[in-house]
Formats: sequence, C-alpha cells, structure tokens
Amino acid sequence: MTGGFEHEPVLAAEVVGLLAPERGGVFLDGTVGGGGHAERLLAAAPDVVLIGVDRDPEALAAARRRLAAWADRVTLYEGNFRDATEIVADGSGIESLSGALLDLGVSSHQIDETARGFSFRRSTPLNMRMGGTTGGGRTAADLLNHADEAELGRIFREYGEERRWRALAREVARRRAEVPFRTADDLVAAITRVLGPGSDARTKARIFQALRIEVNDEMTALDQALDAIRDLLAPGGRMAVISYHSLEDRRVKGAFREWSRACVCPPELPVCRCRGVPLGRTLTRKPIRPTEDELGRNPRARSARLRAWEKAA
Repeated sequence: MTGGFEHEPVLAAEVVGLLAPERGGVFLDGTVGGGGHAERLLAAAPDVVLIGVDRDPEALAAARRRLAAWADRVTLYEGNFRDATEIVADGSGIESLSGALLDLGVSSHQIDETARGFSFRRSTPLNMRMGGTTGGGRTAADLLNHADEAELGRIFREYGEERRWRALAREVARRRAEVPFRTADDLVAAITRVLGPGSDARTKARIFQALRIEVNDEMTALDQALDAIRDLLAPGGRMAVISYHSLEDRRVKGAFREWSRACVCPPELPVCRCRGVPLGRTLTRKPIRPTEDELGRNPRARSARLRAWEKAA
C-alpha cells in the first residue's frame, strides 16, 4: 500500500456485506484510519451516518480529506475506541448503532514512517505509540529502559508468546544497565544474543509486537471496546472486527461465542441463573480471510481475519 493513508482497505467488500449499510442508520468506525472502510459504508447508502474514531491525528486528517464528499454525514473524533460509549453520546443525541467496525491492524503508513517506530528496520526509534511521535504515554524505549525484569518477562511471554521470555528479559535488563535502549537495533541485538543469529523476521516481529501491544494497552482496550459496542448496538445491529494476530482473534472469537450462548453459567450449577437467552448470533462460523486476488494487491493483508456478530432483534 502506498500514498500514506490513501490505500485500499482490507476485506472491504466483505465488511460492507456483513454490516449491511443499506439498512441505514448510524455506523461507528472505531479505527477509521485513512477512511477506506468508512468511504465504502457511506457510498453504499444515502442514509448512513458515520462516526469515525482514531488515536492518530494524521489518520484523522487523511480521513477528513477522503470523506469530504460526505462531510454532512460524518463526525470524526480523536480518541480510543475503548471509549465508544462516551464518544457516541458526545452531544450527538445518538442512542444506538446500526453497525460498528474495528480494524485492529497498524496501517502501512504507520509501519513505513520510520519516526513512528513500528518496525525493526535499522535506526528506527523505539516509539510505537499509536497516537504519534508526540503523543502522551510511555514509549517502547521507556518500557525497555524502566520496566522491571518481571514485567518485561510477562510482556514477552503473554504478548510475544516467546518461550525464552525469562532469558530475553534478563538480557534487556543487563544491556540497559550499560547503555539505554534507543533504537530497533538495540532490541534486535538483545534478541539475537538470546535467540541466536538465525532469528527470523517473524520472531523479531513477535517481540516488537509484544512491546507495541503493551505500549498502547491494546488487549484491555479491545476487551472494553467489544463490550461497549455490543451494548450500543440497536436490535439487529451488527459488529465486524478485523484482527491480525491470534491474541486479538481469540478475544474476538471468545466474546462472540459467549454472547451467542443462551447460558453462560458455570457447569457445576444445577440450574441456570444467568440471562438464559443469547444476546445475538455469530455471523461468521469461521474467520473470513483475504482472497488471493486481494493478497496480490496487498500482501500485508495476509494475516487479516474478519469476524462478525449480530445483536438479537
């Protein structure tokens, strides 16, 4: 994908098909990015109203340009999708949503812009904040230089699914005592020392991803957003989520599965004491993956998995 945020959105036709914007109403794009999915939803029906949210001010500026033709039907917010309830209620008078989308991937623009620090290319600063280079909160460098060894180990184990998490955390602590971590080169050197010079790009990507998840509190934000958006959906409203790694996908799959069950009581209870009815139904028995044609246009979409859920009418 090229041209900054101006790119073709992942699984766009499939998202539109599942969210069914022809029904009209208010749709939330909780990760609006450059506006690619939002553009498809707005173009699909004249009575679609869209609320777009993103943590990245550069993304919002790109979305504003791309969606200018529908400016009277679009409201954009800088913020985190975990705050969906507050954002939707922000003076709009909107009480429910017809549909919602979360595209959880890091955009190509963010990956390709060295200053953002999302890659392990040489001399890349260890930033990784979704809000940009000047956003608040600790950077990946702050985390590596100041988190205690136990916390680093937890991050590498839980979010990087790294078997040698103890050794890697210990190596980071040893190195930072001599020279602080500043760039991707510093972390790659620690990874290579522990995991060997044959460590492939996939392994390095897992470790860098683990830091990015922690820096942006991504897993907690996703859990909170899923529940908040479910409650905002009108009867018959739909939610679609595109994830890019197994940690995200498991959370989405688990949430949709639980909401689609009539009983969520512990198995040891002899009588159901919970809600007793499903909250809705899962629309995707298995995750939808990009076609070979789409992968030919956009190889970075290879790990994308789309799931959708519909609230009971």
